[in-house]
Amino acid sequence: MKKDYYEILSIERTATTEQIKKAYRKKAIEYHPDKNPGNKEAEENFKLAAEAYEILSDPNKKARYDQYGHAAFENGGFGGGGGMNMDDIFSQFGDIFGSAFGGGFSGFGGFGGGGGQRRMKGSNLRIKVKLTLEEIANGVEKKIKVKRKIQAHGVSFKTCPTCNGTGQVMKVTNTILGRMQTASSCHSCGGTGQIIESKPNHADAQGMIMEDDTVSIKIPAGVADGMQLKVSGKGNDAPGNNSIPGDLIVAIEEIEHETLKREGENLHLDLYISFAEAALGTNKDIDTVNGKVRIKLEEGIQSGKILRLKGKGVPSINSYGSGDLLVHVNVWTPKKLTKEQKQFFENSLTDENFTPSPEKSDKSFFEKVKDMFS
Repeated sequence: MKKDYYEILSIERTATTEQIKKAYRKKAIEYHPDKNPGNKEAEENFKLAAEAYEILSDPNKKARYDQYGHAAFENGGFGGGGGMNMDDIFSQFGDIFGSAFGGGFSGFGGFGGGGGQRRMKGSNLRIKVKLTLEEIANGVEKKIKVKRKIQAHGVSFKTCPTCNGTGQVMKVTNTILGRMQTASSCHSCGGTGQIIESKPNHADAQGMIMEDDTVSIKIPAGVADGMQLKVSGKGNDAPGNNSIPGDLIVAIEEIEHETLKREGENLHLDLYISFAEAALGTNKDIDTVNGKVRIKLEEGIQSGKILRLKGKGVPSINSYGSGDLLVHVNVWTPKKLTKEQKQFFENSLTDENFTPSPEKSDKSFFEKVKDMFS
């Protein structure tokens, strides 16, 4: 069983955002690879702390975790922190504890090997993808063109003579407490441990060029507006022989549907019918995310009636089934009547059959609203 994220960071469930950040920084420094070379247990604790922080520092992920626990991110759950590697951790959260290690990370390529070359990761790219409600409900694969930096063909690198390939320079300072040694990123190579030996004329100073790339993005069913997907390795390249590309961050933007309104996993539809259709009953074709379906309205149906179509909503991102489609029946009152129509309704004013007589089983508006949200 996976350990509780709050327990990993040694905090209460009521901890504030700042308390969560401080707790993570403390754990990250305690288990940092530079302080625990070759210690696999410390490395694992370092990863667990980063995973816990990724979830608890995000209000949306934290709310889902508080409600469902680890199950919220299982079965390919969207946005989970499981399986984080060291590159992800230093790329996303390095600024939180980097100053405690002089700005550099020895062993970045091997994590715990000590003295290894820093492995650079390219910068992330961010794009926005617009999706229809139908695409969100059924999942979709999108092919997106992006401009990304890649290493030019023919570029070569050599070991940085300033730091001898470590990416760091050491500085010794005399203090009242004795000699203090600190490490900082090498100014010659920017911490990569390598400098350019040769490059083609069309490449920039880091040996990079811009290139158009088509990226295939599989978007799972059930995503929501504002969610983000990460496509690993589809961001910008980084200079150096041992570098890895950054990631492509895909922000989801939901296109508003013409008739269906989304509320979490449930959908709402306003259906307008005439007096005659309400009195006599009728069949209606209505929109769903999977096309049109026909529903039957019984004779004498009342305005405000809510029909629930089970499973016709949006699938859960965490594979908990699908929401429902709630059809709100509205009886449309005509604004203009012919002389004959007006005469008919005037005659109906004293007709007992047209006198409102709600049954006890008929729910009030407030009861319907309560049922809808329960």
